[in-house]
Amino acid sequence: MIKHIVMWRVGGSSEQEKTDSKNLLKQAFESLNGKVPGMRMLEIGIDASRVDYACDVVLYSEFDSLDALTAYANHPEHLRVKGLIGEIRIARHQVDYETTG
Repeated sequence: MIKHIVMWRVGGSSEQEKTDSKNLLKQAFESLNGKVPGMRMLEIGIDASRVDYACDVVLYSEFDSLDALTAYANHPEHLRVKGLIGEIRIARHQVDYETTG
């Protein structure tokens, strides 16, 4: 199994704009649940700590294999979501790792 974790910081000229961006990102990725073969689960959360070094949003997902993760990266629904959020993110961090659990 492959675990895929992505964290973003979002931009915005006001706190309301940042909040709207976080919510858009969350809703967009939640729309992928059940649509991508090989994706076991997807969970996305908005940071509650509000510490200055925290990312704003995190995605945690699990895939059957590295091939399934690669297919997800090119899946039309994932590409649609990437297009929606491309303008709102100012930083992105990712870790993918293999596990037996």
